[in-house]
Amino acid sequence: DRVYKPVKGLYRLTSFKELGPQEETTEDVRLAPLKIREEQFYPLFAAWLKNDLEEVTHAIALGGNIFRDRWGTPDVLGKNESRRSDVIKGPTSIVSAEIKIDLSGLVTGFGQACAYRLFSHKSYLVIPKQTPAEELTRIESLCQMFGLGLVVFNPKSVSLPDFRLVIRPIKSEPDLFYTNRYIKQVEKELFL
Repeated sequence: DRVYKPVKGLYRLTSFKELGPQEETTEDVRLAPLKIREEQFYPLFAAWLKNDLEEVTHAIALGGNIFRDRWGTPDVLGKNESRRSDVIKGPTSIVSAEIKIDLSGLVTGFGQACAYRLFSHKSYLVIPKQTPAEELTRIESLCQMFGLGLVVFNPKSVSLPDFRLVIRPIKSEPDLFYTNRYIKQVEKELFL
């Protein structure tokens, strides 16, 4: 009777129960006026994916409709290849990411990240850390079920996005027909 469970995996003292979920999260959820554009985070995430997470050997910012397919163009696309100095060489793998700065686009972003598994070995969904706890819990569960990586970040600051890995993606084999079809369009940028 001294503890209650507001969302899955979270326990809280009942003395904090008087604050309703809207009261608790309203200030956190409100993002600054969208002077900051989502595209500004693409190269930052590409660099984080390569330098901090060391998930790829090269990454590029894409976005838009470069692949000319509905839900076909990831915001960031990377490749992971063996280095010349590696004793044992592995196959090249493709990594994609979908970034959302607007909380209203989380479900769409999840669907896009799932669609990228058609041509990627790994796929990430990158969402604001201000996502309400209940919604974040659902997205975490879905990402685990579908093998997506989940990263949270601060969409209020381009200078300090503070990307944080929540869930690592599960590597899977894409349909190589689609992988080759899409990668051919960015081959010069991705395969220097």
